[in-house]
Amino acid sequence: MANNTIKLKKKELVANDTMAFHWEMPEGFEFKAGQLTHIKLINPEEIDEEGTQRALSLVYAPSENELVTATRLRDSAFKRELKDLPEGSEVEFDGANGSFTLHKTESTPAVFLIGGIGITPIRSMIAEATNQQTDHDLTLLYSNKTPDDAPFLSDLEDMEKRNPHFTFVPVMTRADENEWNGETGHIDADMLKRYVSDINKPIYYLSGPGGMIKAMQEMLIEAGVNEDNIRTEEFPGY
Repeated sequence: MANNTIKLKKKELVANDTMAFHWEMPEGFEFKAGQLTHIKLINPEEIDEEGTQRALSLVYAPSENELVTATRLRDSAFKRELKDLPEGSEVEFDGANGSFTLHKTESTPAVFLIGGIGITPIRSMIAEATNQQTDHDLTLLYSNKTPDDAPFLSDLEDMEKRNPHFTFVPVMTRADENEWNGETGHIDADMLKRYVSDINKPIYYLSGPGGMIKAMQEMLIEAGVNEDNIRTEEFPGY
């Protein structure tokens, strides 16, 4: 798909220092849950050495019929320009890219080990499986510092209520015990085994900061998981 322009409909804070951008859906645009697009700023006032384009996951599922991206608001020229983009502004995008999508075999479980903004492609996958009522057995361990740092927490809680095949395990690493009574600390093999009865059966999806992905890969391999069953999508801190 050649580069097209899309218009910003609205933007909203969805967690601490995290903003979602709702774009006009181009006519005939199709994508798979979990895919990403490249957003390119048009004539920005500020440019850094990383340029004017970034890869951003599509947060909503195809069945939700909305074109949404989200990002942490880091201190970079691109992020500052994107954050301040007025509603109605246009950017370039190049359609849907990537193969980080949910496997088709519904009898094979999926386990998602996710950190922070890495939830963006996973929210799309789980929403699509929920809306299409597939039989995938889905388990999400979702790590954030505190509930206020966790994008789309309420969306995922709602999906768990609607999808009998979806187990949602939010994990907080720095939450005050007075404000959080769920799982705390870092995701490890013991925590995984509390929610996944046979750790060798699922396909694993790892998404988030590079350090977390590496730690989760090492944890899974040490636990005996087949490396062929691990899929990753790294979110660099640009």
